[in-house]
Amino acid sequence: MRRLAFALIGVIGACCAISADALARGRAAPAPAPAYDPLSALFGGLAAPAFGSDGRPQISAIPRETVSYGSQYSPGTVVISTSQRRLYYVLGGGQAISYGVGVGRPGFEWAGVRYIAHKREWPDWTPPAQMLRRRPDLPRHMNGGLDNPLGARAMYLSGTLYRIHGSNEPWSIGQAVSSGCIRMTNEDVVDLYNRVRVGTKVVVTR
Repeated sequence: MRRLAFALIGVIGACCAISADALARGRAAPAPAPAYDPLSALFGGLAAPAFGSDGRPQISAIPRETVSYGSQYSPGTVVISTSQRRLYYVLGGGQAISYGVGVGRPGFEWAGVRYIAHKREWPDWTPPAQMLRRRPDLPRHMNGGLDNPLGARAMYLSGTLYRIHGSNEPWSIGQAVSSGCIRMTNEDVVDLYNRVRVGTKVVVTR
């Protein structure tokens, strides 16, 4: 009887070990830690995924950087080269901060000298009548926020319907896809917004 009892204990122990192994194999692997989002602290802890649901990257491939820049413009001037897809904030001393931008698509290119007429944080968006005629599916008004196509900040250019603004489509930076506005990533537009003031000269070249 004693030998039988020991044998039963051995069988039960082996079964428990097998069940534990099976459970370990069947248990779902823990979810990977979310990718670090450098914008989460900047925008109230709302972390954006590194990739959208369609697999497109959420961060522009064009880095913001300080570059050599010889020009006739005084420090504080904003110069936009639509052909280069770059916006330059002139620092002086032969340097500027270079940002990647999205620009007007064919038929919506423009050039000229304007000024920043006013600035808005998390701006509302009301599509102009011309745009609604082209795109009647667009909303008539959209409150500011993460889903708003104007992004985190907007700087309105005098005498035009155009803005320098953020974007909820950062993969479009470096492309010619807009209706004439200058697009930046939200991170970059916040940086520029904090540097410029109302009345800043904006020079747009082709």
